[in-house]
Amino acid sequence: MASEEGLEQQLEELQKQLGKKQKFEDAVSSIKSLLKDFYPSASPSLRKSFYSVVCRVARILKTRYTAPGFWLAGLGLFEQAECLVSDASEKDHLRSCVAQAKEHLHLTGNPPDVSPSSSRGGYLFEGHLTVDPEPPQPQWLVQSNLLNSMASLVGAESSGGPVEPNNTAENAANILEELISNLDTIIPEIMDNESRVPRAPPASKEVVANLPVITLTEEILARLGHDAECAICKENLVVDDKMQELPCKHTFHPPCLKPWLDEHNSCPICRHELRTDDHAYESWKELEKEAEEERKGAANAVRGGEYLYI
Repeated sequence: MASEEGLEQQLEELQKQLGKKQKFEDAVSSIKSLLKDFYPSASPSLRKSFYSVVCRVARILKTRYTAPGFWLAGLGLFEQAECLVSDASEKDHLRSCVAQAKEHLHLTGNPPDVSPSSSRGGYLFEGHLTVDPEPPQPQWLVQSNLLNSMASLVGAESSGGPVEPNNTAENAANILEELISNLDTIIPEIMDNESRVPRAPPASKEVVANLPVITLTEEILARLGHDAECAICKENLVVDDKMQELPCKHTFHPPCLKPWLDEHNSCPICRHELRTDDHAYESWKELEKEAEEERKGAANAVRGGEYLYI
């Protein structure tokens, strides 16, 4: 029988493999097997390690992976762990992980239709042909397709080439209906780009790599409070959690922070922005800062003139 020390090492190694996309599913399968074989007779310390690794799987799924196969593997692990744990708070958390996985896989409500006719509706995802219905398109793609369709329709009519009146009218009506239903999200896309604040590029890789990483202790957790959580994944913080600290002193799980900074490049709490590798954007920020100082100076001068006049 494997020693608990050996099992701890196995779990530690499997946790490292979770971060590698090509090893994720195999690692989850191994964790599931170890959980089934050793959790019932494990010591409280080893049970905590099992629970921590399962939570790590949930955290990685929420912040990194979208492929249905990954989430299906996670769902099986969460359901098994939920049946084994006895702690009420752990069981509640695992129940929420199960619900989130089912929601991601569109398994909530009515069971999925797995008839032969429905399986023909598969689509190519990350190099594999799935049997699941294709998920909804992201909003930016919907916007792009609508605008491109409208541009093509206008171009066809203005070119003077042969067109079928009935088809043109029907296409125009369909596109117009979709434009109206998506009006609130499409309007910003067709505004003059120069009148909008440019979107912040991802944070500099060097800056992110050099952010300090701290390990949570009982003392730090006591200072943060009983309900302290990572503001990105909303997981409650526990002792020995690794946390990455931004210059504003707010901390987050490193696997959560990296994709967040790639997408938003700002602290989720105070919106402090990190330096980027985009020289044009950094130049714009400097010019905007100088312009803001000039505007403040002009406003102060006006107020000073008003007081002098009075």
